[in-house]
Amino acid sequence: MSYWLFKSEPQEFGLDHLLALPGRVARWDGVRNYEARNLLRDQIQVGDPVFLYHSSCEQPGIVGLMEVVRAGYPDPTASDPESPYWDPRNLPGQPRWYAVDVRLTARLCPVLLLSHLRGDPELQEFRLLRFGNRLSILPVSPSEWTHLLAQTRLFPL
Repeated sequence: MSYWLFKSEPQEFGLDHLLALPGRVARWDGVRNYEARNLLRDQIQVGDPVFLYHSSCEQPGIVGLMEVVRAGYPDPTASDPESPYWDPRNLPGQPRWYAVDVRLTARLCPVLLLSHLRGDPELQEFRLLRFGNRLSILPVSPSEWTHLLAQTRLFPL
C-alpha cells in the first residue's frame, strides 16, 4: 500500500462536491502533467489511502481522507471535445492521460492548514512543502502519513 495526497481547488471540485455524490465516489480526472499521469497509471492502486488537499483558496490545507476504489484507466475527458480537459493528441487505443476513482471516507477536524504544515519540523521533507512544487498528486511517506493523522481527528462518513 502507498499513501498519496491529491490537490484540488475546492471551488472546482472539493470536499463538498464529494459529499454530495452518491456513495461519495468520483472519478479523479483532468490531470495533465506527465509525472502525475505516471503515478495514476502505474503506481496508485485500489485501497491506497489519499489525503484530499484544498489548494488555491483562502486557507489551503488537508481537509479529508479518501481511498482509491478503481486503479488507473484512460481518462475519458481527454477524448471528449466538450470537456475542458480534451486533448486532441489523445488517440483511440493510445491513451495519453489517466484517471482513478476515489471515495471520500472521512473529514479531518481540525483541517491541517498549510500554515501549520510549514511550521512542523517533522515535515521537513514533505513534498507538498518543497519550493516550486506544483504537482496535483504527491506521494506521502508512511512516517509523514502517520504524523499527519496524529495531528487531527477523522470523522468517518
